[in-house]
Formats: sequence, structure tokens, C-alpha cells
Amino acid sequence: MSSNQELSPGVMKYIKEAEKIIQERKEYWNRMKKAKFDTIAVHGLYSIEEAYNKNQGSVIEPLYLSSSQCFKDSDELEAALAYKIPAWIYTRIANPTIYYLEQTFALLETYGTDLEASACATASGLSAIFLATEPFLIKRTRKIDEKINFVATIQCYGGTYQLFNLRRMEERGIEVRWIKDATDLNEWEEKIDENTRFLYGEMPSNPQLGIFDIEEVAKLAHEHGVPLIVDSTIATPALLRPLVHGADIVVHSLTKSATASGYIIGGIIVARKNIVTNIDNDEMRENFGEWVKLWPFRDYGPCLSPLNAIFTISEIKTLRIKMDHFSRSSMKIAQFLESHPKVERVDYLGLPSHPLHKLAKKYFKLVDSEDENGNPVNRYGHLMSFNVAGSAEDTRKVYDNLKLIFRATDLGRIKSIATIPAISTHQQQGEEARKEANIPPQMIRLCVGGEDPDDLIKDLDQALNSI
Repeated sequence: MSSNQELSPGVMKYIKEAEKIIQERKEYWNRMKKAKFDTIAVHGLYSIEEAYNKNQGSVIEPLYLSSSQCFKDSDELEAALAYKIPAWIYTRIANPTIYYLEQTFALLETYGTDLEASACATASGLSAIFLATEPFLIKRTRKIDEKINFVATIQCYGGTYQLFNLRRMEERGIEVRWIKDATDLNEWEEKIDENTRFLYGEMPSNPQLGIFDIEEVAKLAHEHGVPLIVDSTIATPALLRPLVHGADIVVHSLTKSATASGYIIGGIIVARKNIVTNIDNDEMRENFGEWVKLWPFRDYGPCLSPLNAIFTISEIKTLRIKMDHFSRSSMKIAQFLESHPKVERVDYLGLPSHPLHKLAKKYFKLVDSEDENGNPVNRYGHLMSFNVAGSAEDTRKVYDNLKLIFRATDLGRIKSIATIPAISTHQQQGEEARKEANIPPQMIRLCVGGEDPDDLIKDLDQALNSI
């Protein structure tokens, strides 16, 4: 990137003009930081001024399907490609529609605080995980045998396990140190050493509903000079905002809870400004979300489709309302399953009987909601799992007898979906690793959608009574 001293007067003219645009956006960001969660979800950073000055008055964020941006002259082209002015250039790098999505998510993840954050939308949730973690795994020395490790919860999505265990450790020799009990701070601390690059965990985990104390783990990470990265896909910013509790980076699969329709594949990284890291890169440290988008993201190429971005923008406008409804229905269904004689165990964080309920109550709260006494309202999301009281074959029979609930590996849908993780999402993890992650063959993962919960209960009841 060229310094301003090396640029021509023509290029400097565009940089000077861009200062006004940057200031206007900053002022609007500050205005929206004071708005309520639902208002931010509906408007994001797409202001009235943005609509009539840049988008011909379009009330709703426009869809830019063009692959590239044209420029007035060579000076503007040079300024844009030097990253000196706001520009989107090429959809693999950036896109106006995707920009509106990224800014909205950055605002939602820092809601209710003075935190500043930036975001990078990606082609999938797994590409977001890859991109959020890969920059920390570079060699810091010229030694061929330099030791690198990172610490992660073993209770995680099957794709994450494969990325960390197979692609990183087996193929590249980068050690992943698995945390078996994420609530045990001593286990976290024992796994960290001078070669550790980051800590990673899902909150909650899929499908076991594992959680950890974000604030305490973040403190531990920062004491050792490394960032905490949290996958908050299941909760969404409507129920949990990890950055507010000390995490440095949060990732989401937009495919899941954020977009209940099931029409898109996407992911997003949101990072607070000035993350903690032992990587010697000031630009990366100061603004990880922007840095990762302008450089590694550009070079790896996991860009989100603008069409998928506009679907996501549309869906997150009602995010809080949906997560409230899904959570209420899930609680009713979990209570039914807990009392059913054909069910051995139910994992749902909202149940007082769940061993992690007290910790979950600390973190999972429906944003901008209070009960009649003015206390925050706890909501625990749409994901649960239950173990059939019987054999693996009995479990398959129950699963195969579902009439209303769809059999699929997806989750976070407007339609309820179930799967058997041991033979689907976590099949490739292997039997030994599944045992360590507490995924038995009798487990059915259930993701509750928007149907009337009574109809779902009837379906579950008839399926369970088939054994």
C-alpha cells in the first residue's frame, strides 16, 4: 500500500473527498449505537441519506449483483486499489449489499456498549471459522519445526472438529489441544503455553449444548496474550453477544439461526477493535475485521454472494422476535420430553435440571426484554438434544417415524428439523472422539422452528411410542 506522500495530487483529491463520506458514516454509526436492538436490526447502517444520495431513494437496502465497480478516472482507480478511499472494487473483495450486512452485524454484536467492531461476511460458517483462526497460525520465526498450538472445546460442530483435527493437526502439524470440560478453568489454563495462538469455543455447542464462562475464559486468554474466539451461531446477538463479555472475535454461520428461511449459505466474523494477540501485526491487532477482509479474505476468496447477503439482511430485521418465539416453543417441548418415559435424557439449557442451567442463565438473555419485576428475560434458543431410552436401532426407529419434523442435518430453520449426530454431522469424528464429546448413538438433535409447539409435541410423542 502506498503512503500518502507517494500519491499524485489527483489521487489525493479523491482521498480528501472521501474524508467527508467516512465522517458521515461514523456519525451515523454513533447515532445507531444509541438505538434499540430491533431498530438497529431493521435499519443497520443504511440511513435515509444513504438511500437518496447513493441508491436512488431505495427504502430497502438494494441488491448489487454486479461483479465489479467502475471508476471515474485512473486517479480514483489508484486510490481505491490502494485502500485509501471507501470503495468496493470487486465483489470478491467487497460489495455494497454485503457492506450493509456487515455493518448491521457489527452494531448488533456490540449492542448496549461503547465497543467498536468491524465485520467480514463469508461464503459459509465454516469459511468464517477458517478465516477467523488462520491468521493466528502463521510462523513467527524462521524455524522449520516451530511449534504452534491452539486450544478448543471438543464439544463443537463436526465440521469445526474436522477443520481443527484433520486439516490443521494431521495435515499441517498444528496442534489442537482439546478441552473436554469447558467449565473447568484449570483445564483451559493447563493447555496454554508460550506457543498457544488462540482459545476457541462454541456457545452453546452443537449438538451437546455445552457452554463455558466467557468472561473468565476471556480473562485467562488475555493474561496469556492470546484472543478468545467464540462461535455464537446458535444463540445469535438476540440472546448472547460474546464481545460484550470480553471475547475478541465472534463467528456465525448465517446459514443457521440468523436466516430461518433456509435459502442461503453464509458466515460472518465480527471482531472488536484492538484485539489481544501475540502476533506482531499492528494493523491486524487494531482492526482485525477490516484487516482480515482487505487482505487474507481477498486472497483466499471465500466471498459471500450478494444475493445471499440481501436474504440475510431481510431476515435479521426480525431476529429478536424469532428467537423469542423459537425459545418459548423449545422450552415447552423440552419439558414434555423430560417427562416422557421413552426419553432417557434431555439437554436443553432452559431446564432447571440441566447441570449448566445456572451458568446459562447468566449469559442467555433476550435482548431489550424485562419481566413484570424489571428483571432480564432468559431465553435459551431453539436447539436441544435428547437421548432415546433404548438402543441405537430404537433411536433410528423413533427418528424414522417423525411425520412433521423434517429429517435433515440443518438447524435454525423456520421448520423444525432433527438429526442423529452420530450418523450424520459427527459421523467422521469417529467413535472415540464422539465419546469424548458426549455424542452417543441414542442422541437425537432437535432444532425447533416456528410451528405450534403442541403439534410438534404430538409428532414426537407418536414417534417415541413406536418403540
